[in-house]
Amino acid sequence: MDLNFNKNEDHNKLLLSDLNQRFIKVSLGGGKKRIEKLHSQGKMTARERIDYLLDEKSKSIEIAAFAGEDMYEEHGGCPSGGVVVKIGYIQGKQCVVVANDATVKAGAWFPITGKKNLRAQEIAIENKLPIIYLVDSAGVYLPLQDEIFPDKEHFGRIFRNNAIMSSMGITQIAAVMGSCVAGGAYLPIMSDESIIVDKTGSIFLAGSYLVKAAIGESIDNETLGGATTHCEISGVTDYKAKDDEDALNTIKNIVGKIGDYDKAGFNRIEAKNPLENPEDLFGIIPKSRADQYDMYEVIKRLVDNSEYDEYKAGYGQTIITCYARIDGWAVGIVANQRKLVKTKKGEMQFGGVIYNDSADKATRFIANCNQKKIPLVFLQDVTGFMVGSKSEHSGIIKDGAKMVNAVSNSVVPKFTIIIGNSYGAGNYAMCGKAYDPRLIAAWPSAELAVMSGNSAAKVLLQIEKASLEKSGEKITPEKEAELFNKIKDRYDNQVSPYYAAARIWTDGIINPLDTRTWVSMGIEAANHSPIEKAFNLGVLQV
Repeated sequence: MDLNFNKNEDHNKLLLSDLNQRFIKVSLGGGKKRIEKLHSQGKMTARERIDYLLDEKSKSIEIAAFAGEDMYEEHGGCPSGGVVVKIGYIQGKQCVVVANDATVKAGAWFPITGKKNLRAQEIAIENKLPIIYLVDSAGVYLPLQDEIFPDKEHFGRIFRNNAIMSSMGITQIAAVMGSCVAGGAYLPIMSDESIIVDKTGSIFLAGSYLVKAAIGESIDNETLGGATTHCEISGVTDYKAKDDEDALNTIKNIVGKIGDYDKAGFNRIEAKNPLENPEDLFGIIPKSRADQYDMYEVIKRLVDNSEYDEYKAGYGQTIITCYARIDGWAVGIVANQRKLVKTKKGEMQFGGVIYNDSADKATRFIANCNQKKIPLVFLQDVTGFMVGSKSEHSGIIKDGAKMVNAVSNSVVPKFTIIIGNSYGAGNYAMCGKAYDPRLIAAWPSAELAVMSGNSAAKVLLQIEKASLEKSGEKITPEKEAELFNKIKDRYDNQVSPYYAAARIWTDGIINPLDTRTWVSMGIEAANHSPIEKAFNLGVLQV
């Protein structure tokens, strides 16, 4: 290994250490004191409930662990968006589990909480996976109610999705393990089956204080909407549990009896580990986002037996297209080559840039994978499409549009891993969040933005300088450097993978060594949902 490899390895392992430390922090939710208070009430935390529910020693992936990061500091923060979401196995069946975190503002819904819940439901709908709700929430966070209550993708969409999933035959089970109030009270009754924990669970449209204020009736919360009331009088809930464990055991028993599912039929054989050491990924990915590296070396450390069959190897070389297997599943990989490449015509092409020929090749390959019913995996490290007169005269916009068209209309499941850069239209063509990947994850080395921090800062600096000079201010070299650094620092914060993860532009920031698990579990989830639509590119300018 060379010195550069060692420097890269040190840098990337520090990024991974930072990821692990950040995860430990958000895993504590509202903090140790609030966890202790929850335990004193005889209740588990959201994460403890999920861990108990999921099969022991089985794999799972957490969705949007960093949702809300640094977004609501003036309101005391909202770690993990106040809700924990995992895809895992219950009695051997793959499910989505959504658990309100009562240590974060009593499980109240911030705007990002709503977005995260909707993402969980979207995953369940796309993949026809059973979804389990572990409810313990005080309802909408009132200081931000205007950002969570009325719009199409706000709180009310949750219940609309409950109804849609019910009509699709997707199993929904709700366990009320704490508060379930106001509009949220509809969730358990809109699920297929509901459980309520005696003495700690409660369901009502309005609590005792509001009932007293509204109609003058004096009643305690337990009589108003406790377990006995809803299991024996109202019929809202189906099962009464004595404690959290009893409720979770009931869920296990219900899920364990669910019948088998219709399969999409994606190809899978016995899984094999990569022959090349996946740990090498930390030394391969460069410290600087501007540096070049060989994406083939990354692919070898992600795919079974480090084997792949390349499509159009000598054409359009700034995008690699190949068939391979990940954990036994057949996949089609579309990856940005980050090395400077030389074409047969003797021309040099920059790594990470999409040229006419590479866009054309990717379009054809995506069509082939759709025809063969092979899931697509996009490995992003892209700075965008090639610019300049030569590219424009060759129709780069047309070729780029063809690739975007193919990605948009693809009917096989797509999975996106952002390894490095994810800039501009390159993000779109390589299946960014707007193009409906079943899962989209970023490595700690990722950056997402319209352009790099350095490039953006130069553009923004010129605008800022022109504005200041217009107002009569003289810009010295020192002042210019100060302005540049200020603008770049602000922009660099926005290109961080944590900025994107906080807003759920990605489903998570992951250890590169977990990439195979994410793709494999994602394809397994997608296999629950047979493809019902034919691949059709529509109108294309050829």
